Amino acid sequence: MYKWVLSPPVVFLIVLIFSFLLSYLFSIFSFKGAKKTEGKGEPYACGEEDYDHMAQPDYSLFFPFAFFFTIAHVSVLMLTTVPIESIKILVMALIYITAVLVGLAIFLRR
Repeated sequence: MYKWVLSPPVVFLIVLIFSFLLSYLFSIFSFKGAKKTEGKGEPYACGEEDYDHMAQPDYSLFFPFAFFFTIAHVSVLMLTTVPIESIKILVMALIYITAVLVGLAIFLRR
């Protein structure tokens, strides 16, 4: 009779309303400062006021490593979950691993 209550949009709205109510109730009990302090809304930069000489991290070496890590782990996951009962499946897995190795060799060449 009330199966519409369990539909995903209705459940999402119920959880969303519950979350807002819970957030409102906790905000009543939360600690609030007595006065507004200067710089409270400023970003923290290790006490530095001048933002021109802050460290700017370089992620150019991170993304190739992350891509290699992801491809290597997905290929190992694929290889370990392939059943070996059929020779056709084993051949497809070996073709997949060969393609991954060729792709990684092309990606890592200098």
